[in-house]
Amino acid sequence: MALLALASAVPSALLALAVFRVPAWACLLCFTTYSERLRICQMFVGMRSPKLEECEEAFTAAFQGLSDTEINYDERSHLHDTFTQMTHALQELAAAQGSFEVAFPDAAEKMKKVITQLKEAQACIPPCGLQEFARRFLCSGCYSRVCDLPLDCPVKDVTVTRGDQAMFSCIVNFQLPEEEITYSWKFAGGGLRTQDLSYFRDMPRAEGYLARIRPAQLTHRGTFSCVIKQDQRPLARLYYFLNVTGPPPRAETELQASFREVLRWGPRDAELIEPWRPSLGELLARPEALTPSNLFLLAALGALASASATVLAWMFFRWYCSGN
Repeated sequence: MALLALASAVPSALLALAVFRVPAWACLLCFTTYSERLRICQMFVGMRSPKLEECEEAFTAAFQGLSDTEINYDERSHLHDTFTQMTHALQELAAAQGSFEVAFPDAAEKMKKVITQLKEAQACIPPCGLQEFARRFLCSGCYSRVCDLPLDCPVKDVTVTRGDQAMFSCIVNFQLPEEEITYSWKFAGGGLRTQDLSYFRDMPRAEGYLARIRPAQLTHRGTFSCVIKQDQRPLARLYYFLNVTGPPPRAETELQASFREVLRWGPRDAELIEPWRPSLGELLARPEALTPSNLFLLAALGALASASATVLAWMFFRWYCSGN
């Protein structure tokens, strides 16, 4: 039974090769089936006409100029619909007793005009990245192709002075999809300049397309990597080699020295520190002390003190006079 099935399959394959003796697959063969093309020729010349093979060869030859056509990948459904409309139009011509010798070249010319009006595929932008918007469909093999570029972008050098801010932007020069885009950051320390992923470790706190290190220290010298993904599929890997040079700023050096002195305080030293108890004169000497409310309070306290002193003096005077 297997031999019989194989024997029945071989003639149909040979028939297809004999009918379509073209050097490459054309758009006609990508967007129409063999049964559709055979049906059109049968309608033009008859089911068992001796001109059936001639009709099929003329059909293929008319569209041979589209064998090397490349279109924008997103336009393939539009082109498929156009070929479907073309087959219907050819069937109507065949039913109206038209000539395939005139119908096929005319249909091919109309299809060429349609292809020239399709949106062109975007050009590949070097040097790296999986650029989906530049994907194109090739009629020469009925398949799609993207740019032949690596995922890894060249390493960019970033130099900052110790204590300053280092910033990296994970931006590519080609268009990214609008949905499900994520960014992840990695770091290879020790001053290593590399693109070998085995040296990198994840930086879970870094999110988004911007990463910042503040202040940059000598321990940050190394390679930072940003991976752009769409639905867990890598689109590009960017690399930045950070070189930290020079001493920190003077103000920061003094601040760090003071901070180290604070860190050296022991528990006993902390117990010896007395709280600050300023005198009235010290409080009044502060610029923020002489506010209107504070002045009013001081005047009220002065008046109260004066009244209290007067009452005490009067009471003492009466006591002294009553004793005499």
